[in-house]
Amino acid sequence: MFDFLQGYDVLGAFWMTVKLTVLSAVGSLIWGTLLAGMRVSPVPLMRGFGTAYVNIVRNIPLTVIIVFNSLGLADVFGVTLGASDFKVQGFRLAVLGFIVYTSAFVCEALRSGINTVPLGQAEAARAIGLSFSQTLRLIVLPQAFRSVIGPLANVLIALTKNTTVAAAIGVAEAAYLMKTMIENEAQTLLIGAVFAFGFVVLTLPTGLILGWLSKRLAVKR
Repeated sequence: MFDFLQGYDVLGAFWMTVKLTVLSAVGSLIWGTLLAGMRVSPVPLMRGFGTAYVNIVRNIPLTVIIVFNSLGLADVFGVTLGASDFKVQGFRLAVLGFIVYTSAFVCEALRSGINTVPLGQAEAARAIGLSFSQTLRLIVLPQAFRSVIGPLANVLIALTKNTTVAAAIGVAEAAYLMKTMIENEAQTLLIGAVFAFGFVVLTLPTGLILGWLSKRLAVKR
């Protein structure tokens, strides 16, 4: 029944999806956290940059960002991110595109968590001499992260599914292989079912585990 899978590296394609997801998630969390700090910063310039970045990037289709990275950064400006091989270059540019896009949603999720921290705690921190960055790092962000594990899980699941866009620039992840198999084989429904099941295997445990952590680590108020 599944003879059509022979000759295709399905596990390798999903491993590429996992690598795209993990690296993009780590980068998005770092950059999104910095953006969230800018959004609540007392410095008008930083606050303005964070607000403009989030509002602009969230309204640009992800496909446009990924294709721009390949055609714009690589072909026009010669940005290769240190890669000499075309496949490696495409992978790195795809990760950069996912970070640019997903960090805007991470930022908004974190900002909502920051808003749940009582204002009195920040005022108390300033009263004992802590700077804004110290208050944010030591008091506000630890509580904010615990409050938004659920929303961040949704962003991670969305990122996992969004990695299929990398097929547009030739990154050999799951969606790229599925397209190739559909073109070569006559088992369209079975191919779709196999790859749909693969994405369920990737995303369902993530949602369940992070949902459990969200309840476990919820801030008691």
